[in-house]
Amino acid sequence: MTDLRLGPDNEADALRAEVHKLRRINSALMDRVERSSDMSVNAFSMFEAAISLEAKVRERTLQLEDALRRLAQANTALADAHAQAEAAQMRLRDAIESINEGFVLFDADDRLILCNEAYLGFWPQIAEHVAQPLTFQDIVRIAAQNQRPAGAQVAPDRWVSDRLARHGIADGGHVQRLADGRWIQINELRTSEGGIVGIYTDITETKAEDARARARELAEHNIMLQATLDNLSEGVCLFDGSGHLAAWNDALRRLLRLPDDFSGVLETHGDLLHWCRETLGMADGGRLDWPGDAQIDRPAICSCAVDDRHFELRSSLMGDGGRVFSFTDVTDMLRAQAGLRETAETLERRVSERTAELVRLNHHLGAEVAERRTIEAELTEAKIAAEKANLSKTRFLAAASHDLLQPLNAARLFVAALGDRRLALPTRALVNQTSIALDSVEELLEALLEISRLDAGAIQPEISSFRIDRLLQNLRVEFTPMARAAGLAFTIDARPIWVESDQRLLRRILQNFISNALRYTTQGAVDVTCHCGDGRAEISVSDSGPGIAPEQQEFIFEEFRRLDTRSPGKGLGLAIVRRAGDMLGHPISLRSEPGRGATFSISLPLGVEQQDEEPQGIEARDRSMRGLSVLVIDNEKQIQTGMVNLLTGWGCKVTVADGFDQALTQLRIGTHPDVMLVDYHLNDQETGDVVIKRLRAHFGAQVAAIVISADRGEALKNLLAASDIPLLNKPVKPAQLRALLRMVLA
Repeated sequence: MTDLRLGPDNEADALRAEVHKLRRINSALMDRVERSSDMSVNAFSMFEAAISLEAKVRERTLQLEDALRRLAQANTALADAHAQAEAAQMRLRDAIESINEGFVLFDADDRLILCNEAYLGFWPQIAEHVAQPLTFQDIVRIAAQNQRPAGAQVAPDRWVSDRLARHGIADGGHVQRLADGRWIQINELRTSEGGIVGIYTDITETKAEDARARARELAEHNIMLQATLDNLSEGVCLFDGSGHLAAWNDALRRLLRLPDDFSGVLETHGDLLHWCRETLGMADGGRLDWPGDAQIDRPAICSCAVDDRHFELRSSLMGDGGRVFSFTDVTDMLRAQAGLRETAETLERRVSERTAELVRLNHHLGAEVAERRTIEAELTEAKIAAEKANLSKTRFLAAASHDLLQPLNAARLFVAALGDRRLALPTRALVNQTSIALDSVEELLEALLEISRLDAGAIQPEISSFRIDRLLQNLRVEFTPMARAAGLAFTIDARPIWVESDQRLLRRILQNFISNALRYTTQGAVDVTCHCGDGRAEISVSDSGPGIAPEQQEFIFEEFRRLDTRSPGKGLGLAIVRRAGDMLGHPISLRSEPGRGATFSISLPLGVEQQDEEPQGIEARDRSMRGLSVLVIDNEKQIQTGMVNLLTGWGCKVTVADGFDQALTQLRIGTHPDVMLVDYHLNDQETGDVVIKRLRAHFGAQVAAIVISADRGEALKNLLAASDIPLLNKPVKPAQLRALLRMVLA
């Protein structure tokens, strides 16, 4: 019997063979019966043979019918299996055609089995060959012959070998560029049967967006580079690898006396050589040439025959093969050096003469000593002059800050007045953005002024003992909203420890630590802790930010150094921290690793415990601004207008004047305002404290007053503190002004 447990096709073949065998047996039996009837045999034997034959025929006939029935069932199952296979194959093809990516499947012999139209869209030349048996090697060679990939346009054979090698590995994805400008990402993986399945994705738009982003970043870097070059006193020009001028600054045009529009005069390195050597007659000793990469460049002094000027020339090789040349006018310095050498030679000659005279004449000793004393006096006078010049610079910065902050103060007042009005959403957004920009300008000016004052020694620390927990609690109130807005956890370990330092400078240092931690941490936490040991306290600010590499940790304490240029900082906070720490004698330390956050610490001595009196809060009556009579005295019309817009928006009655005389004219006889807002520096050398004193004497009443000034010097603070007059620094912040008004009117 045939084993029917085989598959549908094998089982049908077995049944057909069984039927054929039974038919042959039946035919043989019938032939035997017919031949036996012709023989003269015993009738009974023939009868027995007929009966036996009939039984065998019946048995074989039943087996034949059963085999035919099973054959029919196998044929039906086979037809169902073929139908299901065709349906599954159709669904698979429809699914593959429905995806946007190109899909291709190769068997274990690397023959093409299946692909979709998206795949043929990348290699349209193979569409007419799909009906033929294709291998992956055939497809790659057809693509290379038609120069579809960009790499095949230059070296087709090399591209084919590289592509076959990568296909043989089939361990992930790679990117290729086509000749029509498109970019495709190819991901190839092996199947369980040893074949390879490939997914081809068009990433042209993603590549274009990346290119646009890189272009924007490059443009921002170019703007920063140009701004840096324009602030240099040296003349700088940069040439790319091909020798074409890529960047320069205005100092180069001034020093080399180039025309205002020198686009046609200085475009290549050869033009620079011609201008310096032929036009200026510069003897550069070959320093302007374009040396090889191995040559080490050093600064050299070059002379110009035309106008007898001297330059220090520096040449540096760039990483991309370009070159930077810088010119520094050292004519005055060389003349001063020559004068000093001549003076030194004269002094040496005179000393020799005096020494010889001392050998011969002892009485000349007194004259020599007197001459030396004269020189020492001159040196002392020069030192005093230098100190006076440094003090003059500090005064100039203070005056400049006043002039810079005046228009900034007016702008802030106008923006605050606009913010109090009903505005359309787009207009309110512009007002908010303007306010943010003014905050940024104010922070930058304050940081620059603070750095200059620290360098000039204008800030003197006031050392005292105080409890650090109260300072940290104030910082908690100040920075908790910022941390909450950034989605960060913010904790402060504020223990009642007495320390010895300057409260204002220490607060400034910790503010910079915390604000930097919140600015550069995108997720996680910022923790402030305080530890004691060996007579000192260490306050640390730790974050979970990106961390700082060891080679960059020293640079971040320099001015305008930022590791992340996308952040809104100015790069001055840590420079202020370093200067303040040096002034106080408090060591600043940094512990950080990339990816593990950063910890900034300051170490300061423990203080002597004082009588601990909790500061009593001032029970201030929150007086409404509506109907409040305010006298504004300022010599700037813009600030007057800004104050009027801001205060009238709060419901105040505002009177403006530019000094004492105009204030008396504007006010009605017998009346006086509720409060006076007075600028410190007024016209004709008039100052705000004197105007307040004269007005109070005229009114016969102690009218509340606030002085507003851009002068941040200690002298003004001490002067107003002695007169018990509050000081508000420009630019005025509306919230601070409102709070101060409520306090003085309480």
